[in-house]
Amino acid sequence: MGRTITNRKLETELEKEGRSEFMKRFWKYIRPYLPAFIIGPLLMIVEVIGEVLLPKLMANIINVGAANHDVPYIIGMGIFMIASAFLMMAGGIGGAYFAAKAAISFSADLRSDLFDKVQKFSFSNLDQFSTGSLVTRLTNDITQVQNLINMALRMMLRAPGMLIGALIMAIVMNAQLAVVVLVVIPILTALILLIIKAAFPRFEIMQKKLDFLNSNIQEVLTNVRVIKSFVRGGYEEKKFADANEDLKQSSLNAFKVVIFTMPLMMCMMNVTTLAVVWFGGKQILAGSMPVGDLTAFTTYIVQILMSLMMLAMVLLQSSRALASLHRITEVLDTEVSLSDENCRLPKKTVDSGRVEFQDVSFRYYKENKETVLSHISFQVESGQMLGIIGSTGSGKTTLVQMIPRLYDVDEGRVLVDGVDVKDYSLKNLREGVGMVLQKNVLFSGSIAENLMWGDGKASVDEMKNAAKAAQADEFVTSFTEGYRTELGQGGVNVSGGQKQRLCIARALLKKPKILILDDSTSAVDTATEAKIRESFSGTLKNTTKIIIAQRITSVMDADEILVLDEGRIVGMGRHEQLLKECEAYQEIYYSQMDREVSVS
Repeated sequence: MGRTITNRKLETELEKEGRSEFMKRFWKYIRPYLPAFIIGPLLMIVEVIGEVLLPKLMANIINVGAANHDVPYIIGMGIFMIASAFLMMAGGIGGAYFAAKAAISFSADLRSDLFDKVQKFSFSNLDQFSTGSLVTRLTNDITQVQNLINMALRMMLRAPGMLIGALIMAIVMNAQLAVVVLVVIPILTALILLIIKAAFPRFEIMQKKLDFLNSNIQEVLTNVRVIKSFVRGGYEEKKFADANEDLKQSSLNAFKVVIFTMPLMMCMMNVTTLAVVWFGGKQILAGSMPVGDLTAFTTYIVQILMSLMMLAMVLLQSSRALASLHRITEVLDTEVSLSDENCRLPKKTVDSGRVEFQDVSFRYYKENKETVLSHISFQVESGQMLGIIGSTGSGKTTLVQMIPRLYDVDEGRVLVDGVDVKDYSLKNLREGVGMVLQKNVLFSGSIAENLMWGDGKASVDEMKNAAKAAQADEFVTSFTEGYRTELGQGGVNVSGGQKQRLCIARALLKKPKILILDDSTSAVDTATEAKIRESFSGTLKNTTKIIIAQRITSVMDADEILVLDEGRIVGMGRHEQLLKECEAYQEIYYSQMDREVSVS
């Protein structure tokens, strides 16, 4: 018994702590717009006062003005009612404006913070969420929260104010008839709470289905050319139709609850109104109640039930918004696995570009015992060229991603200029590293805008020199608009080889101390690739160059070549040495040479 009480106390304390944390987290989005959060609901009270007074004024017109044929009284009361209506309208418009301002501003700041958090994510953090899921959280989920705040600010004082005001007026006018309402309110409240309890998990499932659909749409639109080339349109259409149907069913399942709410409320409203008219009619016939009072009383009954309906809609919206808020906080609460918190040399920059791996091991999933890289050790001096070659899945890309800390090692150390990469600030470390990823990415905008990603302050001549070194200037100047040529999203209007050369030019414009090319010339012919490598000796004389390649000809001239197999170094040395001593290198070399001979 004592233990049960203790557990309950603990649960209560945890709930209080949770609410406290919730307020601390979201107070910063409320504080800048606190006047709007306060003024909006207060102005809605003006509308409520008018709505509560108008039925009583109408009853007076019927009971006094019409009954006594007092036209001046009717006109005077009518003018007062018109003035009240205009005042109500002003309060309603003002309340709606400030509520919208508060809700939109809150969601804009929250969206900005959510986007900033995603930008800080490491590659391992990004692996936890699909792109479609993050897009949904930044758009649809934020919108749900915004709608809830907007609705809540408009209804938080309006609905309770109307409920309490109309109930008081009804009791004052006729306490006997008010008993009908007092019986209905608890029944409706219980039904609303049951509906909300059923709705919350359904909305959460619906948002997850929306995630999946968005991921599917993004994947299809990104890879539409591959789909067309493999004639897989029918398959993708069926896959999309299944996901769409799944979302439809989960949405219907969630909204069945919402759909059920309105008819239930209307039924209760009609039954209550009929009961009031029945009992009120008897009182009128008995002479104990004026006709005007019954009219006003019926209006108050409608107002009471309408206010309950408003509260029900707010609570239902909150059910959906809380599911969205949970998904938003899931991203905000994700611990960024890479940060500058523990860096010892935040002002240190990359000077010479010397790279050293000391017994490095790494696994993508920490609970998995199988390593992607195992006990990797080597060093590259400043200005040297290191070639990395190996079979698909041997860990080449993962290895170079350790240098700019796109991932962190599990064991061992990666040093740049003799300093552990963890001791640099991420900004300074990555400023010193130019990287052309395996998947070449260009953005919407002109060619010049894309190249200026490397250095936003570079001159036109510097930009063109970088393009010339990457063998891109010739094809760029052949376009009518030259460097002002607009690229489609992802660079869809240039070839694969042209895209690779533009990405290399962008990295060269950065003038990095370390340049990493991850199979970045695979779509370029061997002659053009040779010219690119030749340009490195001039433009990148003092830059450390690390080249991952599938073709041995791409790394034959490197100062040193690493041969990887299943995450381990199986060979290290110059081309001639490896050709004599490394079996894995020999297999790659002779298979490629035989292929070239057979082709010729």
